Amino acid sequence: VQATCAQAVASGDKELAEQARALGAAAARLAEVTRTLWSAGDPNVTLANASVYLEAFGHVVVAWIWLEQALVAQAALGTAKGEDADFYRGKLAAAAYFFRFELPKIYPQLDLLASLDRTTLDMQDAWF
Repeated sequence: VQATCAQAVASGDKELAEQARALGAAAARLAEVTRTLWSAGDPNVTLANASVYLEAFGHVVVAWIWLEQALVAQAALGTAKGEDADFYRGKLAAAAYFFRFELPKIYPQLDLLASLDRTTLDMQDAWF
């Protein structure tokens, strides 16, 4: 992830650099929350909200894939013509969408995870 981010920053493209910074921050926050979860000392607490963790983790991975595609598209766009150019512009637009609309959704999820919330653990079957 960090190598891809460095490549995007080095590309000189403002949009790719912005996406790289967003991905780098998201990956760093994910790593921080992962450490918090594993330091809880209780596997039940660590795994209580596993589906939320997997969704956030998945968004970071997909952002990484989009940044990789955007780097290829930006490089190819310089010589592309017609439908090929449209294809690469579409890739760049889709990457921009993901970084603006989807990646930011992980922060509330990561905040919940970092709080070591026990709501799902404390719920009792008898309460239904």
